[in-house]
Amino acid sequence: MTRRSSIPREVGLDHTKDVLREGYQYIPNRKKAFQSDFFESRILGENTVFMSGVEGAELFYNTEYFKREGAAPKRVQKTLLGEHGVQGLDGPAHRHRKEMLMSLMSEERLQVLDQTIETYLEQYIEKWEKEKSIKLYDEAVEMIFQIACDWAGIPLEQHEIRNLAPKTADLFETPATIGLKQFKGRNSRIQLEDWAKDLIVKTREKDLHPLEETALHVIAWHRDLEGKLEDLDAVADDLLNIIRPMVAISIYVTFTAHAVVHHPKEVEKLRMDGDPDSYKRFIQEVRRFYPFFPFNVARVKQDFVYRGHAFKENDQVIFDFHGTNNDPKIWDNPDLFKPDRFKEWDGSPFNFVPQGGGDYLGGHRCAGEWITIRMMQIFLHYFVEKIDFEVPPQDMSYSLVHPPTMPNSKIVMKNVRWKA
Repeated sequence: MTRRSSIPREVGLDHTKDVLREGYQYIPNRKKAFQSDFFESRILGENTVFMSGVEGAELFYNTEYFKREGAAPKRVQKTLLGEHGVQGLDGPAHRHRKEMLMSLMSEERLQVLDQTIETYLEQYIEKWEKEKSIKLYDEAVEMIFQIACDWAGIPLEQHEIRNLAPKTADLFETPATIGLKQFKGRNSRIQLEDWAKDLIVKTREKDLHPLEETALHVIAWHRDLEGKLEDLDAVADDLLNIIRPMVAISIYVTFTAHAVVHHPKEVEKLRMDGDPDSYKRFIQEVRRFYPFFPFNVARVKQDFVYRGHAFKENDQVIFDFHGTNNDPKIWDNPDLFKPDRFKEWDGSPFNFVPQGGGDYLGGHRCAGEWITIRMMQIFLHYFVEKIDFEVPPQDMSYSLVHPPTMPNSKIVMKNVRWKA
């Protein structure tokens, strides 16, 4: 007897153009049309199952069914992730490398990061006071690149800051692009990998002496499961996978400012509340409400049947981040910006997935999520409590078509000054 799939299928030969045309809304649009959190389509010439929501997250992050090796498209590997990073591993090798990266997130090291963020932020505010206006996103990219390198134990020359900070932004700005922009992203990845390899080699040859607890030292001297120093290509990508995600927080910093400008009543509640958790709730709502990366991809590890659908080994599957974070079945009035909704949030790793879901160690949830939250809270505290600024007329709208998106104006601030 033939099983009948309960997963609806989109009619047509290939829908790659629809994904590019609709961006963040591609999966939510079809969820609504099919009245299903699961549907099948054809993308880049492959049959693909799309999934969203809590049930979709629980399935997608089940490592018995899905793998990451060979899953990410080449254009993503050659820009965003690299071809040798931990995101493309599975099983013991993945867990071994992930444990190394998670070891960098000790409370002591995170407190050092807090201090580093505040030091650079105060330096930049003093600089902004002397300027008529600034574009927050551009300033944040440069500042956070320096924060990331300082915290990771990487020495920087001034010319490297001007050259490498925008190239790091290229890694996460270009994966979904084509033509010259995609070429720019790939070229930036090549240059950054060469820079990272040089840092690793100099550390291993003891020409550089980063502190033992820093990312550069830990990654450079990390050994694989056989006890050998990790391959140079792999550790270079791992080092960049510390720096690049931190610089990508520039997008969230820009959206944090967008929320401060557009939700003054919520900002006033922060000032009046006195509850330290209120800042975290505000940040979590920024991460839920605003689009970041739209989805993630995996491949089927072994044949299995789910909902009557026969998943075959190496089939492509895609999970929806943005649609899950804005799913009305999960979130009450998801189109409203309401930080207090996180007073009642149950902490599930499957219903709130701005940087992935599931388990940190065994799964593929972003190792730097704690860094993201802490950094955003510090920036929010300065925007609300420590500085005043004016927001001139500008286009603060953002596209839901071209990921990763940000406000079109990049948030122009003028007359930035310390509060009296």
